[in-house]
Amino acid sequence: MNDTRTNIWPCLSYSDARAAIRFIVDVLGFEEGAVHGEGAEVDHAELRWPEGGGVMLGSVRPDSAIAGLPTGVGCVYVVTADPDSVHDRVVAAGARLTRGLREEDYGSRGFTCRDPEGVHWSFGTYAGTQ
Repeated sequence: MNDTRTNIWPCLSYSDARAAIRFIVDVLGFEEGAVHGEGAEVDHAELRWPEGGGVMLGSVRPDSAIAGLPTGVGCVYVVTADPDSVHDRVVAAGARLTRGLREEDYGSRGFTCRDPEGVHWSFGTYAGTQ
């Protein structure tokens, strides 16, 4: 795992946060950094991308800072050197692709899928301008 400090964390809320964690870890390939909460409730979770960065998520709660945000809303872009292997895992798991694996005009190779609650996850080789 990359030891670079992450200073921007996309935050997502899920009706079934434990199932979301399983999908994001088992299918997308993130690693569990922290998962806090009891039973079905997840108060706070940090999932790290092996190539750097991560996301935070939790169960829908009325006292959350993002309480008004509906579940299934969000789009996360993840930089990866190997979008093909992530794509293959997603397809093998039967997840819904919204954009198939392809080469982009700006030099990236990647794809977009949706998790079981509807959040869009894009994976590609484009790492932004330097």
